[in-house]
Amino acid sequence: MEEKDEKYDVKLIKKINALSKSLGFAQEDQTLLEIKKTDDKDIKELHLKNGSWESDDPWFAIDSDDDTKAYAFIPADTFSHMVEALKTAQQENFNLKLEKTIWQNVPIDFEDVWVVAMEDIRTHARAENPNKPISIDLDKLLKKIKKEHPNLFINLKEFIPAQLNNQQ
Repeated sequence: MEEKDEKYDVKLIKKINALSKSLGFAQEDQTLLEIKKTDDKDIKELHLKNGSWESDDPWFAIDSDDDTKAYAFIPADTFSHMVEALKTAQQENFNLKLEKTIWQNVPIDFEDVWVVAMEDIRTHARAENPNKPISIDLDKLLKKIKKEHPNLFINLKEFIPAQLNNQQ
């Protein structure tokens, strides 16, 4: 592939090769296409430069007018699986951050605080656009819950001797 693609930006070819390698595809199996203009501004042609049209692996394409950009073509079902995996990872990441924030605030009963936090988050999500991802400052959320439901948290000041409380 190297000799055929000398006219392409070397950094771009290296990026495509590195991406293929990180995805577990052998460079020799990599499908590389060139996107060429036609006389009709609404039509472009794809020319196979390397690989196979029958490949189920992602196809990479380089626009002959702008050889600094590469495009990846993947089957729609693969794309759908990727989006679902990203959503799942995002949800798990959020849950871990929420769990950490709750534990940092010394709950009496973790599950009760979790339920209150999730209800507050759902209420917040319904108030905004339900289809749009929401951004929540978890520290602010826990402060609010702690203020509204102090009985859900251990008050560490109660355990510090009065002499130390007075010094602070």
